[in-house]
Amino acid sequence: MQRVSRLTRELSLLATEPPPGITCWQNGQLDDLRAQILGGVDTPYEKGIFNLEIIVPERYPFEPPKIRFLTPIYHPNIDSAGRICLDVLKLPPKGAWRPSLNISTLLTSIQLLMAEPNPDDPLMADISSEYKYNKQLFLLNAKEWTEKYAGQ
Repeated sequence: MQRVSRLTRELSLLATEPPPGITCWQNGQLDDLRAQILGGVDTPYEKGIFNLEIIVPERYPFEPPKIRFLTPIYHPNIDSAGRICLDVLKLPPKGAWRPSLNISTLLTSIQLLMAEPNPDDPLMADISSEYKYNKQLFLLNAKEWTEKYAGQ
């Protein structure tokens, strides 16, 4: 019951006061959500619209939602299946999830990760080393993928 009222409140807040560049909605059931993140200005993802899937577990908010990209993205911390390497998406001790966090905070953190990749904790080692040692090529590839998969 607590989960339902909290999710309802969070979705209502996301609908009335969404974070800049982020939208989120129900995809049928309350625990199956979709989100869109606009690529940030001055990033290789600019002008891209990235779709995400959010599955809310039974134990939410004591367990983090499972979030993955549905739109392919060229990024050191996001793999080809759309899985995201981000501490707030994992339970402690390895992760930083806390019940005080919410879906809006998570989506904002993912948006920030898009703008500022963490090459020292990669899911994609090859993209990570490209980001570290050949940033121009990384930016070119990320832009190309954005135009190809997330373009309008």
